[in-house]
Amino acid sequence: MLMRYKESPEPPNPDCPTPPGWEDKVMHSAFRIGETLVMASDGHGGPTRFDGFSLSITARDDAEAKRVFDALADGGQLIAPLSPTFFASSFGMLADRFGVSWMVIALKA
Repeated sequence: MLMRYKESPEPPNPDCPTPPGWEDKVMHSAFRIGETLVMASDGHGGPTRFDGFSLSITARDDAEAKRVFDALADGGQLIAPLSPTFFASSFGMLADRFGVSWMVIALKA
């Protein structure tokens, strides 16, 4: 699966605007390596040692998503708060205290 920013069914979130020129960058992608689902995007974070990708964790439910998000955010930097979206019951983005970008998601049932 591949979705570019210009293909989003919703307008950009004013709290997390899409940077100018990002229309063709990857908003969401998913692919399998063996039994593992890898999800990736071009991200929204500022420059770090880990530019160009984000790691993604899929939680069982919203409570687990919040627990994981809060643990990763401790000492890190918030990129997009954990909140409901058109594609997930919870989704948020952050850089942990080491500068690694993460996406935490609880899919809609």
